[in-house]
Amino acid sequence: MSTEVNPTIVLDMIESFRRSKAMFAGCELRIFDHIEQQPATVAQLAKTISADLTNLERLLDALVGLGLLTKSEGVYSNTAEASTYLVRDSPRTMTGYILYSNSVLWKLWDNLEGAVLEGSHRWKQTFGLDGPLFSSFFSTEESMRTFIAGMHGFGVISSPSVVAAFDLSKYKQLVDLGGATGHLPIAAAAKYPQMEAVVFDLPNVVKVAAEHCAGTRVKCVAGDFFTDELPAADLYALGRILHDWSEPKIALLLKKIVAALPEGGGLLIAEKLLNDDKTKPVSATMQSLNMMICTEGRERSLAEYEALCLAAGFKRVEGRRTGQPVDAILAVK
Repeated sequence: MSTEVNPTIVLDMIESFRRSKAMFAGCELRIFDHIEQQPATVAQLAKTISADLTNLERLLDALVGLGLLTKSEGVYSNTAEASTYLVRDSPRTMTGYILYSNSVLWKLWDNLEGAVLEGSHRWKQTFGLDGPLFSSFFSTEESMRTFIAGMHGFGVISSPSVVAAFDLSKYKQLVDLGGATGHLPIAAAAKYPQMEAVVFDLPNVVKVAAEHCAGTRVKCVAGDFFTDELPAADLYALGRILHDWSEPKIALLLKKIVAALPEGGGLLIAEKLLNDDKTKPVSATMQSLNMMICTEGRERSLAEYEALCLAAGFKRVEGRRTGQPVDAILAVK
């Protein structure tokens, strides 16, 4: 007698992209922004965004079902989650990454099969773009700011836990290489009052970093960590950087960092950690596929990061799960 297999896992995955796209559309159409200013009926919102009333109602009702809006007597309001993460001027907004996902990642993922078959990222196939990967991310001021805003949203969630994962109180000078908006140095400076903190990133990125770091103790310095001399530090940081690159490029960067550090100096790495057999957590396996279509990199296990760091000249490597979007690794010279 045959036993029927529960189809729930397959049915859920069939629908998953629909839920994502509904949220993406809500952000793209600024629905959450408008409702944050004033809860509205479908007729009021349709007029505001020049939308078809019937179809807008379908989207709003779907967003209610997803837990992003509430509906009372025909008036739609944001949930706390939407107000916090889906409104563009919220200090904890995730809309930068959502807009980047909608306009870029959504299209790249449509060509996932090509990446698997051909062993390369999908920028050429999807957008017809050649050249350095991040020239695609930063091709315009708007796209650069959208991408960086997305990274900032993740960083605000993760960085306090990353800098608290290890006792960093002995370090006096932190330089975050490719630090974007400075969320990690800001978190480190807040937790460790003795620590001076610096964001080191490309000149156009540093302009944005300066806006976020205004009023903090964090300094902003322009440069390219692959080609320029690194600012002096006894603790460097790499947040969501190593997963962008192949092992040969990582080896060059890590050796450069080791050479710049004093004895006992450290490198704080913030990345998603795969388990040893690379099947979990799901967020890390999905991110590894994301890196496959976007970059030449991938997600790695702690053992793999340890091997890379030891080969570069570090003497001790530890890892910590943070429960946040990225985990923490500390390598000591």
